[in-house]
Amino acid sequence: MPQTLISRTPKPKYDVVLIGGGIMSATLATLLHEFDPNLEIAIFERLGRFAKESTAAWNNAGTGHSAFCELNYTPEQPDGSIDISKAESIAEQFEISKQFWAYLVDKGYVDTPKDFINSCAHMSLVFGEKDAEYLKKRHDKLSESVLFKGMEFSTDHDKLREWIPLVMSKRNKSEVLAATKMDMGTDVNFGSLTRKMGRHLMLGSNVEIFLYHEVKDINPRNDGKWEMKVKDRTKNHKQEVVADFVFIGAGGYALPLLDSSDIKESEGYGGFPVSGQWLVTHNQELVEKHQAKVYTQATVDAPPMSVPHLDLRIIDGKKALLFGPFAGFSTKFLKEGSYLDLPESVNTKNLRSLFGAWWHNLPLTKYLIQQVAMNKAQRIQHLREFIKDAKEEDWELKVAGQRVQIIKKDDQLGGKLEFGTEVVVNKAGTIASLLGASPGASTAVYAMLNVLEKCFPEKMEGEWKAKLLEMVPSYGQKLAQHPELTDKLRDYSKEKLELEY
Repeated sequence: MPQTLISRTPKPKYDVVLIGGGIMSATLATLLHEFDPNLEIAIFERLGRFAKESTAAWNNAGTGHSAFCELNYTPEQPDGSIDISKAESIAEQFEISKQFWAYLVDKGYVDTPKDFINSCAHMSLVFGEKDAEYLKKRHDKLSESVLFKGMEFSTDHDKLREWIPLVMSKRNKSEVLAATKMDMGTDVNFGSLTRKMGRHLMLGSNVEIFLYHEVKDINPRNDGKWEMKVKDRTKNHKQEVVADFVFIGAGGYALPLLDSSDIKESEGYGGFPVSGQWLVTHNQELVEKHQAKVYTQATVDAPPMSVPHLDLRIIDGKKALLFGPFAGFSTKFLKEGSYLDLPESVNTKNLRSLFGAWWHNLPLTKYLIQQVAMNKAQRIQHLREFIKDAKEEDWELKVAGQRVQIIKKDDQLGGKLEFGTEVVVNKAGTIASLLGASPGASTAVYAMLNVLEKCFPEKMEGEWKAKLLEMVPSYGQKLAQHPELTDKLRDYSKEKLELEY
């Protein structure tokens, strides 16, 4: 984005202010501009480029989360049955994203879809008889849903060798493995997509984008509007900006900003920062033998975000393999944040929540300590569960993005650790914030539509409805209940996004 954006001065008043230049703010700004091009919208990003934190390509796994491979979305019930309700919900949410992205391509707002989305088979892989039985039951149940049509299952070593030759190399023939495969999976560069949306907003709309501008405080006014202190980090200049509606999409910094607003709905929320690392290889001989994203079961006491997976990544046209994630710890809420972020987030309103969540998650604390203490050689040993003859010199350690897990107030436990994505909105619908992590970016469109439903319900059901259905044709319908519509929309997004499954 050009330097002219850095030197401009924000106006004193906007209809909408979006905080953060990640995929959530870019998506919400694009939606709002499509609904009403006359809205005066400003985006404030504290760094010098869009998508430099959690949205950046190497700061996340790039999985188009659609529940094809993520086993934690299909829990086994006490009676042995498999609950696929969450899997269907996540799959539908990603279909909404694909429809919206296809609309952007069709309109010419975004070009070259291969820059940000590519076909990549999604697989689940498990080891041992017990988990193989679970995976078979999971496959059978998912196969009843149109959203998982075409999913294959196999325990046959020859078939698995066709699917994942790198993983199957030097396997003992007596070893019990089972896998499912969905060719409809995707690898997504959310950073590239976000910058493409940002470029469209900059050149094709009246949305004003301010880089190196940080919102430091949000205060309610008596007239129902919001007053923000905005700092120009290049000039060390501060000014006040007023907005009718504010969205906080600032990743880990959303929590302290939400707290500064003093809305009742923010009470009791806390945050626990978790960093991550990947093992990455650019050795093309290895890459050519693994053209999929392969997820397995989380280890005991590990959080869902630490499910081991071996993934194909396609970033800037170059293929690589990624293995992890390995959990780390930092008191920062963002990679380019401050070590004081965590201690400064503690206050009388969330202290009980934080203590309760810590006390009831001691095994998780132990797990994190063990992860942080691991050296590269120990991480390579974990990789060898997937790739028997993995060589340390082929792999480098890469630091992933910083995540802040939500801690919510809980009457019984004091506080509860949440691993999903949550939208917090005040009663008047004039301020909204996104908290949490996975499935995150994959479901950005669904999440931002959820914000708009809560904050602009009359417009969403009224004057914005026709445009909404143009952008997301399945809006308001359950795809799982409409097989023909599902097939039609998947064909549409496949064509527009140039997918190859």
